[in-house]
Amino acid sequence: MAVIAYLFNTAISIYTFIIFASVIMSWLIAFNVINRHNQFVDAVWRFCLAATEPVLRPIRNALPNLGGIDISPLILLIGLQALQIGVNRYIFAPMLARGL
Repeated sequence: MAVIAYLFNTAISIYTFIIFASVIMSWLIAFNVINRHNQFVDAVWRFCLAATEPVLRPIRNALPNLGGIDISPLILLIGLQALQIGVNRYIFAPMLARGL
């Protein structure tokens, strides 16, 4: 069971990193610091969008219009942390305490 808990927490950590990378890349692209015509940058950007947009889109649709401010990644990060804490505390901790 400890392996499953480790894999779950690692997956949440990797997805958090992808969200941060997506947000930072969107800022860098918006301010023309990096260029999407570069093949590597475009590949990383498309991967980040493919990994985050399906989860961020429903959050964006549920939030009111805040102008140019997009807080959906922040809401997603808070939700992921809440999910991680809840699963660790209420699912994995009792199972590990019983020795499963």
